[in-house]
Amino acid sequence: MGEIEIRQFTCHSDNFGVLVHEPASGVTFSVDAPQEGPILAALEHEGWRLTHILTTHHHRDHVEANEALKTRFGVEIIGPEKEKDRIPGIDRGVSGGEAFHVGGIRVEVIDTPGHTLGSVSYYLPQAEALFAGDALFSMGCGRLLEGTPAMLWESLKRLRELPETTMLYCGHEYTAKNAAFAVEVDPGNTRLRERVRQVEDLRVAHKATLPVSLKKEKRTNPFLRADDPELASAFGMEGANAQEIFAALRGKRDGF
Repeated sequence: MGEIEIRQFTCHSDNFGVLVHEPASGVTFSVDAPQEGPILAALEHEGWRLTHILTTHHHRDHVEANEALKTRFGVEIIGPEKEKDRIPGIDRGVSGGEAFHVGGIRVEVIDTPGHTLGSVSYYLPQAEALFAGDALFSMGCGRLLEGTPAMLWESLKRLRELPETTMLYCGHEYTAKNAAFAVEVDPGNTRLRERVRQVEDLRVAHKATLPVSLKKEKRTNPFLRADDPELASAFGMEGANAQEIFAALRGKRDGF
């Protein structure tokens, strides 16, 4: 099993850029391509050459630099099959349940529709890393811009099944506001309050709040706990089904 290196950095005001590198093969892929400049700077700093882009969904702030990077490096762009006609420069479409290799890195594709209809997430078992795009955030989840609450809830349950040691990487730095919302709907959760303190300390130090372990998320993210009776009781929806609770949480978060 070869070594895998991951570098995370900021693009635009709150997007995350991520580079994944395997020294043995020399491959380097970018998860999404939010902005060319920061990606080029990160590549130069590490001394890596970009070979692939793995796209999670079609929104412009995730594909903006696709064509510029393809022109510069001749990269292969891989993305969701269901959104191929909306992703600039795409070479190959993939769907949930598929697995492929970039160099020696195994990439497993998970369908995560809801934020968009064709969104996918990428899981790297060797690195114990999940790249969820805008489907799942730390203590939050994506807005339902194309899909339904039931659709996104099923997506998050799939992500929740991954090993707890998995480190979650997301598309945006939204954690502080998500944390404030989570405390409002789940005020008695002591693990959540501990996580909020950690987030506050990181932000004061101007550090990223991600990645974070799936173990922490499963205990502090209300959107991963819509079927937890304790969360239902705290949220005032005791006895409701998980889809109803998830939809109510997402609706309340939209207006938060």
